[in-house]
Parts: sequence; structure tokens; C-alpha cells
Amino acid sequence: MTRKPDLWPLGALTALITITAGWWALALWPLPSEAPAWLARARAVCFNVTETGLPDRSGWILLVGQPLGLVGLLVAGWGGRTAAALRHLTSTAPGRLLATTITLVMVGGLGAVGVRVLTAGPPAPALLEAGDTPDTYPRLDRAFPAMAGLVDQNGVPFTLERLGGRPALVTFAFAHCETVCPLVVRGALAARQALAAQGDFAVVALTLDPWRDTPSRLPAMAEQWDLSEGDLVLSGSVDAVEDALTAWGVARDRDEATGNVNHPVLVYLVEPDGIVAYASTGATGQLVELGRRLAVR
Repeated sequence: MTRKPDLWPLGALTALITITAGWWALALWPLPSEAPAWLARARAVCFNVTETGLPDRSGWILLVGQPLGLVGLLVAGWGGRTAAALRHLTSTAPGRLLATTITLVMVGGLGAVGVRVLTAGPPAPALLEAGDTPDTYPRLDRAFPAMAGLVDQNGVPFTLERLGGRPALVTFAFAHCETVCPLVVRGALAARQALAAQGDFAVVALTLDPWRDTPSRLPAMAEQWDLSEGDLVLSGSVDAVEDALTAWGVARDRDEATGNVNHPVLVYLVEPDGIVAYASTGATGQLVELGRRLAVR
């Protein structure tokens, strides 16, 4: 008489698949705008979910590595019993139907994950209406700060004259930032496009991370951020960049362990004569409204 194989490995495998599916759904399912705050915090803490809605590198390692590790333990400890249980399951028509259904669900889930990854992206910069920027919004009327020792993506030293008498949107970002920085630059570019009828605005991005964003990396950064030929991305020695950031009044805090820089979202609007007229939080609509105010002066 043939001994019936242990079926508990199938239960363990089913539990592993179910828990993994829930784990991946928690990490990757797009959250609605009214999602509770605790859920967003849980995703951020457990998987390091960024503003793109996807985990960072460590989050992906956890999502992929943990189930693979558990499957490896199951195979290493009870591989024979698991194989025997699977053979027993697929020896019957209902068992084959169940195995096929589970396989199709897993394939569909992996396909959904692929679509989610391909379509994910950072949220569009906030677009404010013109009326959201009050008439009393304060002007700065400051002189253009000194930026000695900086070069652009072409290796040319930067001076105010490089702007060629154009108004400018000056912002601050760094290449390794995958959340706020691309949004800041994208918002400035969108505002410049909306202000095309007002004048030819230059976009200037000064790195916040001179340790890694060295002058040799600036061409790649300009391409990464889709800057136009007349736009500038600036770097230089650590001291030169730090002095320039201080002159602009940019608050920042660098994590020595990771190299990441915590910083505010900040865009300055500069008039053609070099006067720094406004500071903005970078919302596209606000930049457009303030840019129009530059044009009427």
C-alpha cells in the first residue's frame, strides 16, 4: 500500500505565497488620495517607498529576497517531502486545476507588478492657480550672490554675465536625489515653458552635493534633468559650492553615512539685471505668476 505523502509542505508553501502576495500589494498598490496616514507611513517604514510610489533599492531587496530565502529554507529542509506533496496534488484533476489556478494568479500578479513599475513616476509638481499667489507676496530685491569657483556642464566658469541678460529661475538639487530634486527641476522647466511669451528664462541648478556631483558629472546631470542648451547646472570644489549655497541662504543637512542631503524646495526668480526678486517653494503656478510680475516691472 502506497503511503500518502505529508501535505503540510503544501500548506506552508500556500501560506508563503499568500503572505508574499499581501506583502507585495502593501508595498506596490497605488494609494488613493484619501488613504489613511498610517498606511503611507507603514509603506515608507517597511519598504522605503519613495514619492514615485515604488520602494528604493533596500525595499526591493526585502520584497524579493525574503520570499526567496523562505522558499530556499523549505526546499533545503523538506525538499523531498515538498516534491512528493506536489506530485500527489497534481496526480488528481482537482489538484491540477488548483495548481494551474495558483500558477496563473502568480503570473498575472507578476505582470501587474511589471506594469506598475513601468508606469510609476513622481507626482507632477503642484500647479497653483494665479490667484493663490497674493498681490502682497514679498519681493526680496537682493543682489545676485557671489558664486566664485563654479563651472557649468561645459566646464565654463560661471558668472552672472553667463545669463546674457535673461531672467532666470535658480534652484538647488543633486543627482542622487530621486524624490524632490527631479520635481523641483521639472517644475522650473514647466514654468519656463509657460512663461515663453514673457521672455527667455534661463534655468540654473546648483548642486547640493559637490562631493559626488563633481564637474565631470555635470553633462550627465544636465541630460538626466532634460535641461536645454541655454540652461546651466553648476558645481565646483566642495568649499566653492558650500560658500555659494550659504550665500543663497539654502538650509541643508548632509547625512555623512549615505551622502544624502536634506533641503527645502526652493526656487529663486532673478530679473534680467541680476536682482533676486522672489523666492518660491517651486509650485509651477506660483513660479509662472511671479515670473509674469518680473516681466511687467
